[in-house]
Formats: sequence, C-alpha cells, structure tokens
Amino acid sequence: MTSFVHVDQPTVHPGVERAEILLARIQAARAGGNGARPLIVLLILAVLAAAAVVADNLVTHWDEGALLAAWAVLSAAVFAGVALYASSLRSVFARVAGVWNAAAQRRAAARADARFLATAKSDPRIMQELQAATWREESQGKIPAAAAAKVDALARMAERSNEARMPTIYEAMRRMNSSRYY
Repeated sequence: MTSFVHVDQPTVHPGVERAEILLARIQAARAGGNGARPLIVLLILAVLAAAAVVADNLVTHWDEGALLAAWAVLSAAVFAGVALYASSLRSVFARVAGVWNAAAQRRAAARADARFLATAKSDPRIMQELQAATWREESQGKIPAAAAAKVDALARMAERSNEARMPTIYEAMRRMNSSRYY
C-alpha cells in the first residue's frame, strides 16, 4: 500500500526573502533621491559654521581693508556654495517656507477669531448670530457639545458684563447709531 505525505515546506529560504526586501528598500530609497539631501544640507551647514569660526579667529586682529576683502571672499564662497547645492537646498527652503506660512495663517485666524469674539461680546446681535450658528452646527452633529456650551457661557458672561456696568459715552453713541441702521 502506498501513502503520500504532504509536508508544507517553504520553497524560499527566509533569509533570502529578508535580503530581497532589504535590497528592494535600498533601491527604492536610491530612486527617490531624497535620502542624501538632508545629509548634504547638514554637511553644508557644518562647513559654513566651521568657516565662520575660522574666519572669526582669523579676522580678530585685522585692519579694515583686509577685513573687507575677507568678507568679500567669504560672501563669494557662500554664493558659490548656494549656487552649487541649490537643488538640495530648494526643498529645505520650500519646507521651511511652508511651515512659516502655515504658522502665519494660524496666527491670522486666531487674531481674527479674537477680534470677532471681542465684537460679539460688545454687540448682542452678533452674539445671537454666533449662538444660532453654534446651535445649528451642534444639532447637525458637526461640532461637539462642549464648543456650544463654551459659546453659551461666553454669551451669558457678555450679557452679565453689559448689564452690570455703565456704558461709556462712546459705547452708548455707537449703540444708538448702529441701532438706526439695523
């Protein structure tokens, strides 16, 4: 009688699989070209820092004419280095500019929100519009209830502060004049 034994044996050695995966990743990193750029930028910055230290040590006892010539040569060398590695530095500067622009937009939005809330605190019509918009968004489930509660608390605080204190002549005139147009 004949019996067959079926044993699941891998057809490829696991070490060979790992080596192939490693080689594929190395080739993908080479094809992308971004692997060496941060190192090049770091090397450029290190060379510039070393040149600045050496230049500072050299020029401490120089007179005005020699100092001007040294700064001209150093500036020419910096411009040549920037021109030589412009492609590597472009992505770094673009990333820094993107981060800077995003931070500027966040700061501008925060300032605009602060101005709007300051106006809403002093004008009950704007506060009512803000509350209505917040309640509408909350009912649709677009914002959490905590945000709506925050706006409600802000509205109550503005109401109490407007009721408790006497308005200045400027505020009273502004309220009176704005009520004529709305």
